[in-house]
Amino acid sequence: MAAALRIQSDWSRALSKDEGEAWLSCRSPGKPTLYGSVTRRGLGSDGVPDIAASEGFVVGEVTKKSILISCPHENVSTKFLAPYTSFSRIHQKSITCLDISSGGGLGVSTSTDGTMKIWQAANGEIRRLLEGHVYDVNCCRFFPSGLVVLSGGMDAQLKIWSAEDASCVVTFKGHKGGILDTAIVDRGRNVLSCSRDGTARLWDCGKSACLGVIADCGSPINGIAAGTADSSLHLGTPEKPPSEREVGTEGKILLLAREDKKLQGVGLQSRQPVFLFFGSDAFNCCTFLSSTYLLAGTQDGNIYQLDVRNTDAPIQVIRRSGAPVLSLLPYRDGFIASQGN
Repeated sequence: MAAALRIQSDWSRALSKDEGEAWLSCRSPGKPTLYGSVTRRGLGSDGVPDIAASEGFVVGEVTKKSILISCPHENVSTKFLAPYTSFSRIHQKSITCLDISSGGGLGVSTSTDGTMKIWQAANGEIRRLLEGHVYDVNCCRFFPSGLVVLSGGMDAQLKIWSAEDASCVVTFKGHKGGILDTAIVDRGRNVLSCSRDGTARLWDCGKSACLGVIADCGSPINGIAAGTADSSLHLGTPEKPPSEREVGTEGKILLLAREDKKLQGVGLQSRQPVFLFFGSDAFNCCTFLSSTYLLAGTQDGNIYQLDVRNTDAPIQVIRRSGAPVLSLLPYRDGFIASQGN
């Protein structure tokens, strides 16, 4: 497990002021945490802040939007990036899920304040309030068109919304527990959901009907991801021919991040198990890096990289801290992870 270097405050705001200060910490497993600070001493002739660090930390490259800080004692360095922009008026409490439309123009988000909203990605202006779920909304995402939103809530309902007029055009009912995650198959004629009830289900948007239970795990499924499987992988054969309403499921594998410490792969069309991997704690999230490689994050802070062709042992286990891994997103040649700290 590597050391983790953090700034314990909104450094971009703190250091935008003369003599501004932000707190630092560097934590390695089994060792006392090192604490320090960075201080702005003024502004250089090029408009870049003059930043100094306290003993034990070293300031590297500084720009108007980033600071590179290292802790030589632990041989670790981190580049901290200032936000491009921030919107503080969309929600009143913590944001639990968000997505950006394919064109980048709109955002949708849910919050512990009980609301789900669509907003302009450029300026945070609220465009639509999506009302209809009972209790909390756990997940939301845009369809590839960017004009339609899929959401799942603690009311065990899956809903499809128009981003243009905020109308709820479809409600799916069938789960017996709160919906925890969703996925969209190809262009969106079929969608997927997983629930506290331990099932993952495939739905037909056109007929507002459940096409089948893809998996019944007997344990809550916290996250799912659908992807095209490597051609060498045997996905199993369906017990009966798939419905003509089932579109785009052939050659796909569904990942299930399970509460019982298991990560499972299931053939989306066959409904047959492909692999079962045992982790260190409950799996919260999963994603594909490619048709071969996948990632999954656990409640105790581990990120597992696996090869779907051989899941006996992970390619690597990444652990920056013991905080829960809450979401994973492929990005360029790597990925972005969010954790509960």
